[in-house]
Amino acid sequence: MGSLSIWHWLIVLAIALLLFGRGKIPELMGDVAKGIKSFKKGMNDDEDTSTSATTTSRTVEHKADETK
Repeated sequence: MGSLSIWHWLIVLAIALLLFGRGKIPELMGDVAKGIKSFKKGMNDDEDTSTSATTTSRTVEHKADETK
């Protein structure tokens, strides 16, 4: 009773095609794919900068006689 049959899905698909048209749906999916690629690239860039910052940082050691 609560599940959707194949006829329900076909009606939903037909309404979506009427609203968006045939060319709009692939364009939307392409934009979503570009967004995901951009997000992944941004995450990789963040990881690269954080690892390079930790490897290039140096510690400074102070000698006891140089404090004053």
